[in-house]
Parts: sequence; structure tokens; C-alpha cells
Amino acid sequence: MKILVACELSAAALEQLASLGDVSHRPDLTAAELRDAISDVGVLVVGRLRVAADVIARAKTLQMIVHAGRGAAEVAVEEASAQGIFVTHVPDRHADALAELVFGLILALDRRLVEYTLALREGRWARSAHADARGLAGRTLGLLGCGMACRLIADRGRAFGMRAIVWSPTLVPTPGGTADLETYNWPREVARQADVVVVLPLPEDERGTLIDEEFLGSMKPGASLVHVGSPGAVDEQALAEVAPRRNLRVATDVYATAPTTDTARFRTRLADLPGFVGTQQVATLTEQCRAATADEVVRIVRAFVVSGEVINPLNLTERSPATWQLVLRVRDQVGVMASILEAIRADGINAQEISSRVFLGAKAAWCTVALDERPSADALEAVRALPDVLHLELRAVV
Repeated sequence: MKILVACELSAAALEQLASLGDVSHRPDLTAAELRDAISDVGVLVVGRLRVAADVIARAKTLQMIVHAGRGAAEVAVEEASAQGIFVTHVPDRHADALAELVFGLILALDRRLVEYTLALREGRWARSAHADARGLAGRTLGLLGCGMACRLIADRGRAFGMRAIVWSPTLVPTPGGTADLETYNWPREVARQADVVVVLPLPEDERGTLIDEEFLGSMKPGASLVHVGSPGAVDEQALAEVAPRRNLRVATDVYATAPTTDTARFRTRLADLPGFVGTQQVATLTEQCRAATADEVVRIVRAFVVSGEVINPLNLTERSPATWQLVLRVRDQVGVMASILEAIRADGINAQEISSRVFLGAKAAWCTVALDERPSADALEAVRALPDVLHLELRAVV
């Protein structure tokens, strides 16, 4: 199988992938060049490269797309699903790096690290000019997001003596409880209580403007806002206008519009905010994160090539549309399953999922066939009459 790696990946990871197939490493591949490069590829590994629908439609041998990061990024998932191509990702290997950057930004905001550094570079001793640190112990850390990074940041907050509260679209609210994370129904409930608000990445179907003028107006005067989430999650115009009025401290690693290259001219009006701290989409740029991501990519590809297992899939249904299930014990003989499916097909019924486990000695097997409709009595009798069917049950899928 040919494996095309269209992103940066360590030499060690590439060596491991080479033991699984014919590896082509082209980290500088463009979206236009991908159209020709993908023609005979079985597994495609991408980072920020766009994989368009027309490219996927032309990829006759493609079986899996691995995004070496969280989410589907620039992959046309709908077209991949239509073509029966798996799309997988690396969801949590960036979590430590993201948590570390978040606390770097929190500390830089509170202790005015950038201002003091700039003063020293300019030859100024300004010890009292920025001596307005509030301290973190006893403060409330508000997190807007989900996943491992959310939990790791909460853990680090507790180590600083902070109370951690969360709004998440994936967690059940437990206000005032003793659960692992104290969660709330609405983002503005977090805004009203938190001394530091951290905006984290959200699932693609939950993305949109989360921090608007109303949210900012709900924050405590003098509170800090740290943005490491999706680019459009924060209304930057509202932030630039409201932050000075409410004395909010702002740090961000992502921007609504930003260059797609590593070097370019760029200007954001947020940089004019007093005490602003900004980084340039560097949350995952650590050696540890790169190594962890590469290890997970190798694990995903190895599992798929060796055993057909799909790890971290993004385009499989969570629940089959099947409403009925055939549970069978059969003899482990050639053609048994084909005969069963032929009997079902006579009813015009589609088999949604099929699974089988063989018993010791390879003389019998246990099979399940998930169906989108209830088969007729005639179809069931036809299956029972097959000489290699030992037992048949029809069960409703609950």
C-alpha cells in the first residue's frame, strides 16, 4: 500500500511507516499538486493541506485520510464518506502543549512579563509602572471548551490554587457539585464568575462566535481573556472596543484572519490594547507535541494496515440506522454468509452491519447481521432452512 505523507513528520515516524507500505514524504505538497499525487495512494496523511471534494473523487485507491491534528481541518469529509473513505484524526496529543501555552499567557498577563521585558530592552527600570498583578491563588478559572486540554488546564489551575469552572457542549452541567469538572449551561454563567476566561477549541459543529459584546460585558472588570480556540470564536472588533472600557486583559494565539504562510506582514488591532500579549498560532509547536502526534499517526496507520481497525474515525455513524438484527450460529463454511444475505435480499432489505467471530477449531461461528427493516417470515424460514445455519434469532435493535 502506498502511503503519502503530505505534512512534516519525524524521521523515526517515517521509518515506522515505511515498514507498513511504500512511503512518499512530500511536506511541501500544494492542494493543486495533490490532485495528481493521490491517484495511486492508499493512505493519505495531511496537516494543514486542503483535501477538496474533487480530489477525493479522483482518488480511486484511497482508503483512509489521517489528519495529523484535531478535527477534520481542510478535508472534505462529506465526499470522503460518500466514497467510503475513512477520515481519522489525532484529537488529544496536542493537549499538554495547549495547556502549557495557556498558563504561559495567563501568567504573562497577570505579572506583566511582556511590559517588563520591553522596558529592559529599552534600557528602562520600570518596577512600579506595571505592578498591578492580582495573583492567581483563590481566583476562578473559567474554561469554554471540551476534551483533554480542558481537563489538563483545569488541573493546572488547581495547582495554582484556582477554582475551575467550565462550559462545554459535551459535558453534563453540575453547578456547585463535586464532579471532576464543575460545569454550567451557558457561557455567560462562566463569564460572570471567572477572573480568567480561556477560550478553547470546540467541535466543528459547535463553532461560531462565542465571545461577543454581551459576553464581554458579562465579564468581571479587570478579568483576563485568553483565546486559543477557533479563529472565529471571538468577535475581535467587539473585543477591541469593550476591553479598554472594562479594563480586560487580553492574550490570544489565534486571529480571525491570519497569514497561511510562516512569514508575512500581519497587523491586528488587538495589539493596540493595553497589556496585550499575543503569540502566532504556536499552541502545538513543541517537540513533545510533534513527537506525540507522530506516534499517534503511526498507530492509526499501523492498526488500519495490519488489522483493518479504524482508530479515531470522524465519519462513521455513531449509531447504525438498523432497526432489526439477525443473531446466528453457523458452520464455518464457504458461502454461508452469501446464502444468508441472498435470502434477505429477496425482501429488498439492506444489511447495515455484519460481524462474525469464529470459535476454537474453526468449525462454527457466531454472526450478527443488522438490518434496516424487519425481514418477512418467508425470508427467516429460508435462512433457517439453510443446512449450515445452526440457530437463528431475530432481535429488535433498542
